[in-house]
Amino acid sequence: MAAEKLRDLSQPMDVALLDATVAAFYGTGSKEERTAADQILRDLQNNPDMWLQVVHILQNSKNLNTKFFALQVLEGVIKYRWNALPVEQRDGMKNYISEVIVQLSSNETSFREERLYVNKLNIILVQILKHEWPARWRSFIPDLVAAAKTSETICENCMAILKLETLLKFFPMPSYRNLTLQCLTEVGALNFGDFYNVQYVNMYNVFMVQLQTILPPTTNIPEAYAHGNSEEQAFIQNLALFFTSFFKFHIRVLESTQENISALLMGLEYLINISYVDETEVCLDYWNSFVLELFDAHNNLENPAVTANMMGLPMPLLPSVVDGIGAQLLQRRQLYAVPLSKLRMLMICRMAKPEEVLIVEDENGNIVRETMKDNDVLVQYKIMRETLIYLSHLDHEDTEKQMLKKLSKQLSGEDWTWNNLNTLCWAIGSISGSMMEEQENRFLVMVIRDLLNLCEMTKGKDNKAVIASNIMYVVGQYPRFLRAHWKFLKTVVNKLFEFMHETHPGVQDMACDTFLKIVQKCKRKFVIVQVGENEPFVSELLSGLATTVADLEPHQIHTFYESVGHMIQAESDVQKREEYLQRLMLLPNQKWSEIIAQARQSVDFLKDQDVIRTVLNILQTNTSVASALGTFFLSQISVIFLDMLNVYKMYSELISSSISSGGPFASKTSYVKLLRSVKRETLKLIETFLDKAEDQPQIGKQFVPPMMDPVLGDYARNVPDARESEVLSLFATIINKYKGAMIDDVPRIFEAIFQCTLEMITKNFEDYPEHRLKFFSLLRAIATHCFPALIRLSSQQLKLVMDSIIWAFRHTERNIAETGLNLLLEMLKNFQASEFCNQFYRTYFVTIEQEIFAVLTDTFHKPGFKLHVLVLQHLFCLVESGLLTEPLWDAATIPYPYPNNAMFVREYTIKLLGTSFPNMTAAEVTQFVDGLLESRNDLSTFKNHIRDFLVQSKEFSAQDNKDLYAEEAAAQRERERQRMLSIPGLIAPNEIQDEMVDS
Repeated sequence: MAAEKLRDLSQPMDVALLDATVAAFYGTGSKEERTAADQILRDLQNNPDMWLQVVHILQNSKNLNTKFFALQVLEGVIKYRWNALPVEQRDGMKNYISEVIVQLSSNETSFREERLYVNKLNIILVQILKHEWPARWRSFIPDLVAAAKTSETICENCMAILKLETLLKFFPMPSYRNLTLQCLTEVGALNFGDFYNVQYVNMYNVFMVQLQTILPPTTNIPEAYAHGNSEEQAFIQNLALFFTSFFKFHIRVLESTQENISALLMGLEYLINISYVDETEVCLDYWNSFVLELFDAHNNLENPAVTANMMGLPMPLLPSVVDGIGAQLLQRRQLYAVPLSKLRMLMICRMAKPEEVLIVEDENGNIVRETMKDNDVLVQYKIMRETLIYLSHLDHEDTEKQMLKKLSKQLSGEDWTWNNLNTLCWAIGSISGSMMEEQENRFLVMVIRDLLNLCEMTKGKDNKAVIASNIMYVVGQYPRFLRAHWKFLKTVVNKLFEFMHETHPGVQDMACDTFLKIVQKCKRKFVIVQVGENEPFVSELLSGLATTVADLEPHQIHTFYESVGHMIQAESDVQKREEYLQRLMLLPNQKWSEIIAQARQSVDFLKDQDVIRTVLNILQTNTSVASALGTFFLSQISVIFLDMLNVYKMYSELISSSISSGGPFASKTSYVKLLRSVKRETLKLIETFLDKAEDQPQIGKQFVPPMMDPVLGDYARNVPDARESEVLSLFATIINKYKGAMIDDVPRIFEAIFQCTLEMITKNFEDYPEHRLKFFSLLRAIATHCFPALIRLSSQQLKLVMDSIIWAFRHTERNIAETGLNLLLEMLKNFQASEFCNQFYRTYFVTIEQEIFAVLTDTFHKPGFKLHVLVLQHLFCLVESGLLTEPLWDAATIPYPYPNNAMFVREYTIKLLGTSFPNMTAAEVTQFVDGLLESRNDLSTFKNHIRDFLVQSKEFSAQDNKDLYAEEAAAQRERERQRMLSIPGLIAPNEIQDEMVDS
């Protein structure tokens, strides 16, 4: 009767009866009872409708064997009939199995107690997946990852699913491998503690076994990638993501046992091979962090206490602990010796192009001059350079050995290609400063000798251009070596002079740029008589100057002249220095004298466009030399100064008449633009000289008065479109240089530039952008150094100044707003210290506070936060100081008196902010204002109080507030720079090293 009841599947099964039958089958009853039970279970298993009872059984059975029997029935349906079932039934079963797995594995107790049952459910789930994926269950991997992130035990079970014969074996197709890799990567990045770290590592080991069958370690991965389809390429990219993510979180566990170490080293081997593929930049970021961590440990090898502190070990350390830490660090370094050696070769072979290199191979295989910098490549170079420097510190000998071996293959022709030579030389240049000086000298002697030999023996203009580019780059990176080896220095400079005659695109530019870089770091070497020489190199150079620069373009000549200017600047003997300067300027001065002489015969001579270009070129040459010589340029600028002002005046009149007769469009003509270029270069030359010259009052007295009418008066008389913004920056430089000595000239300056410039720049925020910033820079110079001149202004003029300052810090252009705020701070401090303190603040205190709060709470002005805070702190400190003895409120509008200014400012601020932020309660606003007054003497607290208010007021989001922490970010950058300075080579010698005094 019981058997018949069980076989009737037209209604829900009696699960208790089924449990009893299963128990009889597995029990200790008679042979007949077991046989009968066996027959019933066979009949049920063969019934095509039995699978419909599975859910009912799983929900109600108390017997694990019964549940396994039900799952066995389900397995048969999945294997043979799944695709024939209705969609609703398939989806229902799929969802139910998933839910039971999640339910059981989300609870630590049920997960441990019913582990066998969960494992069987996992197998069922994967069997369903084999039929459903990808068409009907593409979200399986994302679903699995999402579940794994919810709890530790669910995560553990997700990994168990991934390890089931591994899904990679079940589904070898690339698309599924890619999805599984993504899952491994995301799950591997979770951090649920040490137990789960071990679980991840076990999963990693299983994965590595499978990976070797799919992608053998001997595979040439870059070649496989190049010839693979999109899915195969995606698999390799995902493999890179998996390894980098996995090692980042679990490499320490992988280091723990010999079995794991083997899988770890194999994984690193794979990752190094993958890193040769162009599209795997993610690898470079990982290698950088990997090598940095090893370097830090290596760096602390002599100080295990530092490492122990990082590891959180109690201090002080026992000697045995110290020895143990040291041994552990040494062991890790040895463990990674082989991968690190291969990593050095990777960095050498793939080194990105540095900024200084101007010669590149285009898409057609031609060697051309670079036209545009690729910022992505520059970022990549920075990361690779830093990584290679750490690698060099970890083993200088191996680094040198690999580079020299690769260079010898270039010479033999065995490994010769443009790209191979480029990346090698970029790598050699990138480690400058990382070796001890003796080793670096030995290394560079061989490198430069081989490169010069390669240049001599190689045929073909393109080949020679590539080699030349690399010679120039390498020598430019090693000023310390060149200073110590005069013969090499002279050979290199003469080689650069040869390259200056090479018309291949980019070679001359790079030769001139490298010459300048070398001279700046080695200038003393060129003005002393070296052993075996008859005269200083600078004298020899000046004798052949015309020949050396014969094939250079004007902009290259300017760079060359600047370089020689640096040499002359290093000469301490006044007479020799003047002689060298005269010889250097002989050619441009002869040309200048010819032009001026012709102009005296007929002024129209100066109107010829070729003559204008020659004048411009001569001025640019002078500017280049002035930037190098500073004060020592005095004799040269004195020669041309007055004639230069006359040319300036004449060209200005030509420009004005052209614009007056031709209208605004006349200023866009090539002729007017050329004339204006001469005017601007004149101003730039004077500004460069005065800025670089030492603070000698007689220089100012000699040069400033003659400029008043030709420059200042011309600015005032001109139509707006003809006014040069450089006039404003020139006089800002003059005031910053000669400070209070310019007080008597400020009214003249003010009269010439103030009103007319304001009319140009205050109509909108767009017109005359160059005039805007320079105008406020000039005002700031006056406020800082000639403040008494501002006090003498009429109240109407002062109001114009204050209105323009407010207009400036309202500006959305960051530099203008910042200059306006700095100017405002100067004004506030100066007026506070003056006898006009009460008068000024009574007029402007409330307006300034209102305007500062307006920009402070405007997200367009976030970059000004630091200065907004300083202005507000100044105002709140001042009002509490008692220095303001007259009321700040207007008695006409506020009939009742306040007990003091502090009380007035408190109530005014509460009212101002309460009106501006209706979403905040009166209590919140009051609390904020009281907090400002209380914290006014502590800038850090005051600043944090304002930050909190900005977020609380909902004007600023809680996330995107980096500008509010700009100071802290700058401090962090400075700490990072100091760290980098402590590691030889990490900041390139050219960026930090001044020329050492010759002994």
